[in-house]
Amino acid sequence: MEFAELIKTPRVDGVVLHRPFMPTVEGTLCLTGHHLILSSRQDNTEELWLLHSNIDSIEKRFVGSVGSIIVKCKDLRVIQLDIPGMEECLNIASSIEALSTLDSVSLMYPFFYRPMFEVIEDGWNSYLPQDAFKELESMTDEWRLSKVNKDFTVCPSYPPLVAVPKNIDDDTLKKVAAFRHGGRFPVLSYYHKKNGMVMMRAGQPLTGTNGRRCKEDEKLINATLRPGKRGYIIDTRTINVAQQAKARGGGFESEGNYPQWRRIHKAIDRYNVLQESLIKLVEACSDQSHSMDRWLSKLEASNWQTHIKEILTTACLAAQCIDREGASVLVHGTEGTDSTLQVSSLAQIILDPGCRTIKGFQGLVEREWLQAGHPFQQRCAQSAYSNSKPRQEAPAFLLFLDCVWQVLRQFPCSFEFNESFLVLLFEHAYASQFGTFLGSCAADRARLSLPEKTVSLWSWVNRPQELERLTNPLYEANSLVIWPSVAPQSLLLWEGLFLRWNRSSKCLDEAYDEMVHIIEYNKELQNKVNSLRRQLAQLETEDPLLDTP
Repeated sequence: MEFAELIKTPRVDGVVLHRPFMPTVEGTLCLTGHHLILSSRQDNTEELWLLHSNIDSIEKRFVGSVGSIIVKCKDLRVIQLDIPGMEECLNIASSIEALSTLDSVSLMYPFFYRPMFEVIEDGWNSYLPQDAFKELESMTDEWRLSKVNKDFTVCPSYPPLVAVPKNIDDDTLKKVAAFRHGGRFPVLSYYHKKNGMVMMRAGQPLTGTNGRRCKEDEKLINATLRPGKRGYIIDTRTINVAQQAKARGGGFESEGNYPQWRRIHKAIDRYNVLQESLIKLVEACSDQSHSMDRWLSKLEASNWQTHIKEILTTACLAAQCIDREGASVLVHGTEGTDSTLQVSSLAQIILDPGCRTIKGFQGLVEREWLQAGHPFQQRCAQSAYSNSKPRQEAPAFLLFLDCVWQVLRQFPCSFEFNESFLVLLFEHAYASQFGTFLGSCAADRARLSLPEKTVSLWSWVNRPQELERLTNPLYEANSLVIWPSVAPQSLLLWEGLFLRWNRSSKCLDEAYDEMVHIIEYNKELQNKVNSLRRQLAQLETEDPLLDTP
C-alpha cells in the first residue's frame, strides 16, 4: 500500500494552529505518510511535527466555510486546526483518520526513521539477558541460563534465554510450561544479594475444576527455597476471581500440593477497568468548570489513585517478604503479563538501588516489561481519547510509571533520573520514532527484525546531552531499601503528566531552573572550601609552628 493513496489533500495554506498556553500560529499544513506538519514562515515560531500514530481521535466542526479539526493525542495533548475550505477540511480529517489507524506494524514510522544523531551506544545490545546473568553469576551459582525457549515454541511470550534453578533441566521446564497459562513457567525475576532470597514470576497454574497437579511445577518452585524456609505466592487476583478462573481451566496453587508456600491474594484490576479509569481521570483533568466539588468527585470516581495504592501495596508486600521475612516470592495473576510485571518491577525499585539509576531503570524496563512479554502493541493501541471500543487496551505501563513517580516524589534524592524521564517513557510507549516498544514480545521483535531495521530508544537517551536533561540534580546514591508510604494522603495526582497540557508550566520551569542554579552554586562553594582546606593543610606541613585557631 502506498501512503499517497490515503492522502487526499497533501497541503493546505492559511491553516491556524491553536495550542493551550501558546500563541496561535498560521502557516502551511502538510501531510506525509507518518507526520502532520504545520510550518510557519515566521521566525522564532515552533513548527508542529505530530506523528500520526500519536493521534487517538479527531473531531470536526464547521463555522461557515471554515472547518476546525480538534486533534486529541495519545500523549494527552489536544490541539485545534482551523482549515479554510470545507472540502480541504474533510479531506485532511479523512486522511488523518486513515493514517493514524494503520494495522501493519511494518508500515510504522520506526521502520522509516533515520537518526540525525550519531549512535554512540547501540541500545539494542545494551541490556541483553546474558549480560544481566553474568552479574547474577558473580553473586550465586544456584541458577542457570536456559535456552529451552530459543525458538519461542515453549512459551511464545518469553525471551529465548531465561534464568531458572540450576538443578531443573529443560525437559522439566517443558512439562511445567504445559501446566502454566501461555506456557509462562516460573522464571527468575530478581535475586536479593543481601540474603539470597529471590522473586520469580509466572502465569497462573492450569489446575481447572478437577484440581489438576504438576509434580514438575512443585519441584521447580520448591528448588528456590532454602532448607527449612517457607515461600510466599502473591496472586494479584482476589480469591473470588482466582476461583472463577478454575471454571475456564485456570486456577491457583493449592496449599495441599505446595505446603511450603503461603498464598496471599491481592486485588489489582486489569484491562477494561483500567482503561475506563484512565478515560475518567483525563476527563476530570480536562474539566475547566473550576468547581472544587465537581473536580474532587470526578477524581475519586476515576479510581486511578486506588489502582496506584493497590499496586504499590502489593509491591511493598513482595519486597517485605524478601527483605524482612527472608522468604522467596512467586508473583502471578492470570496471564502474568500485566499486574505481575507491575509488582515485580516496583518491588525491585524498592529493594535495589541499581534500579533507581537511569541505566538501571532502562535495564528494568527491558527485563520486566519488554523481554517479559508485556503486550505493548495491544495495551497502548489507544489512549484516553479514543472513540473506538476498547479491545485489549490498558494503561498498565502508565500505572507502573505513575507508581514510580509516587516513590520518586517521596524519596527525591534516591533516584538518578527525574520526572521528565518517566514522561518520556510514557510518550514513547504510545507513539515513537524508535522501535523499542513495537511488538508485544521478544518473538515479535525477532520476527520484525527490529534491532536490524529500527533504532533503539536507549541509543538516543544514553547520549551525554540527553542524559544531562534527564538527570535528577538532587540525586545522592542511596544503597538502602526504601519503603514508600501507601497511605491515601501520601499518594498525589501526577500533575507533571496529567495536567501538563492544561496549565502553563512557566512558574514550575523557573523554580526548577532556580533549584539547579542553587545546587550548582553550592557545589562551587563546596569546591572552594575543599581547596582552602588543602591549602591550609599544606601551609601547616610547610610550617609546623604556624599558629592555627
